[in-house]
Amino acid sequence: MTGTKIFAHAGEGAWTPTPDGNRRRVLLHTDELMMVEFGFDKGGVGALHSHPHVQASYVAEGRFEVTIDGRTETMETGSSFIVPSNLIHGVKALEAGRLVDSFAPHRADFID
Repeated sequence: MTGTKIFAHAGEGAWTPTPDGNRRRVLLHTDELMMVEFGFDKGGVGALHSHPHVQASYVAEGRFEVTIDGRTETMETGSSFIVPSNLIHGVKALEAGRLVDSFAPHRADFID
């Protein structure tokens, strides 16, 4: 475990713009698991996409329209959802908000 960051404090980490106009910051990661915070302005869209990683998401703030494999639900602060590997999914921010996503294994494309 030597050298692996296992604690993250509020406000740590720099926000990085995402290709779809939102922002993210990697909170923590190991080879097996990663936590990433995403910030959205009202109307912001996380475009439909898929990836081999299993994703678990927690709505830390705001309301989102979440689509997974063609099914859409409105999720609000305190709600959560899981995206199984390779399913097409995306979100739309109905108000400004934040999602905290966990990915297994980690998303190498998110690491500098």
